[in-house]
Amino acid sequence: MTRSTKPTALPPSESMRKMPTQERARRTIAAIFEATAQIVANGGPEALSTNKVAQRAGVSIGTLYQYFPTKEAIVVAMIAQERLRVMAELQGMLVSAVQQQAPLNVESTLRDQVRALLAALGTGSHLNRAMVRLGWHMDHHEQVAQAQREGTEHLAIALSQLKNPKLRVPSPAMLFVGTRAVIGVIRSASLENSPLLDTQELEDELVRMVWRLVTVD
Repeated sequence: MTRSTKPTALPPSESMRKMPTQERARRTIAAIFEATAQIVANGGPEALSTNKVAQRAGVSIGTLYQYFPTKEAIVVAMIAQERLRVMAELQGMLVSAVQQQAPLNVESTLRDQVRALLAALGTGSHLNRAMVRLGWHMDHHEQVAQAQREGTEHLAIALSQLKNPKLRVPSPAMLFVGTRAVIGVIRSASLENSPLLDTQELEDELVRMVWRLVTVD
């Protein structure tokens, strides 16, 4: 079962030949994204082709090529859209936490951030799990790598803006180690299709690791 991939806010992308500007075009892109996710979920990345995507999406191959030159371009655009969604979610959490400053439970805020990253980059909260793994396999691509960097930077921003005596003053080295450690664990678990992705235990361990790193002894 796949999740909705309606491209309500596609970012500019070098992978796309043109951006959808009308509702009909956006529906076409949504159908292409949904078809891509279904094919990858059912047959794996090796089953993916532009012809199969067009057929399943109910569009002509010519229409697909108006927007995407290759099957890789479709995947990159989907990852770019997911990046926007995750960033908006994390930013909303951060704004809420900063506004609550006085009664703020810092560990709870960190847990929310870790949980959101686990869902988006591991278990698949919007894209299906097979698509998430495909994105990680493509992480040499600049746009996919950018998604990784932006996701981890939100943990750094949260630490720098949350005022609490328990927190260490964030340094570049501390933030780099913490954020890359979290994303590295999620990436490995996703690529290995680890059953730990669905466990509370993994979330707890990630939160514990970050908490010990960022708090004063």
